[in-house]
Amino acid sequence: MSTYQATLDFSRQLDQQDPLYAFRDRFHIPPAPDGSPAVYLCGNSLGLQPKATREYVNAELDDWAKLGVEGHVHARHAWMPYHEFLTEKMARVVGAKPGEVVVMNSLTVNLHLMMVSFYLPTSKRRKVVIEYSPFPSDRYAVASQLRYHGFDPADALIELQPRPGTDQIHYEDLEALMAEEGDQIALLLIGGVNYYTGQAYDIKRITALGHQYGCMVGFDLAHAAGNLKLNLHEDGPDFAAWCSYKYLNSGPGSLSGVFVHERHATNQRLPRFSGWWGHDKETRFLMPDVFKPIPGAEGWQLSNPPILPMAAMRASLDLFDEAGMDWLVDKTQQLTGYLEWLLKQLNNPRLSLITPSDPQQRGCQLSIRVEGADKSIFNRLSARGIIADWREPDVIRVAPVPLYNSFEDVFLFVERLGEEVGRS
Repeated sequence: MSTYQATLDFSRQLDQQDPLYAFRDRFHIPPAPDGSPAVYLCGNSLGLQPKATREYVNAELDDWAKLGVEGHVHARHAWMPYHEFLTEKMARVVGAKPGEVVVMNSLTVNLHLMMVSFYLPTSKRRKVVIEYSPFPSDRYAVASQLRYHGFDPADALIELQPRPGTDQIHYEDLEALMAEEGDQIALLLIGGVNYYTGQAYDIKRITALGHQYGCMVGFDLAHAAGNLKLNLHEDGPDFAAWCSYKYLNSGPGSLSGVFVHERHATNQRLPRFSGWWGHDKETRFLMPDVFKPIPGAEGWQLSNPPILPMAAMRASLDLFDEAGMDWLVDKTQQLTGYLEWLLKQLNNPRLSLITPSDPQQRGCQLSIRVEGADKSIFNRLSARGIIADWREPDVIRVAPVPLYNSFEDVFLFVERLGEEVGRS
């Protein structure tokens, strides 16, 4: 963009024009070592705390103190159906129908539960395709599922690789893989956004390709939910799961969301691990011996909802609902566009992006390779109030999040990065 300027005043002008800027004041910004607000660019690892979170959680603590067990039905937000207070807003975040979404458990637990239902191998169709360099927990989960079914991951786990000398996956390479091995593949389980490179994958296109070859298709949306404009219902994957402590700001280690497409809503032939909270609501407390799943994603629930983390999630989802994903994605593209432009102005051959330049192939995160760097550069940035993420051997991941990051944050990060790279 030719009208960008690499000055602090210009970044502040952009902030003044930003219709979402006021949301920043509704979050706690950690302090830098000098006491000023830190430049927090780590929402892809842990989102910041909304200021309303304490109020929402304290309300449940107060009701627990005053009502005890009666809080299940008489709390201001009754605990028994509490997960339902999250459903519609979470569904809007991921582009799903409410009946296709439920909040429960943690991410890897939910991936296992989904694979119980949607990884249905045969002696011939047994393989699972994952993306290049997935988050390790995904690899562990898939490999353990393969072993559970009696298959060797060395044979049955396919990792889609980038082309030599590159960091990004090409859809055409997945097409070639499916043409060669599609009749042996039972499941595609791909990340919505690669946690390392920040590359976003085309969910609709991948889903259609997998279904063309008779495969189940699922997505780990840990780095996509609350980051990308998702349309899960229309794109049609069989399932998806995501955590909520990154872009969704629900607190460290908090709950996961699950999507199960409505075409599976009443399919009782699907195997599943069952628990009482997934049982028909009308007869749940009659304690019947035979499990009758609730139609839709709720039928995969195991246990009653944990109220305190759900209260924290409700505080954040209220902000998402107020801001709207369209506005958030638009600001993301502006923030990352300015960030990429500023990096280019440094004109430092040691710095390169391993994230796609195409805004349609990324979200908030840009992953910056610093040639010949070690963690000392990152440590010096941390001492100067930059909170980002280091990944060995030479990558700094930064994620300017539209709900609470500013254009000034982006400017200050690039200014300090240029200074520190110049020193080393």
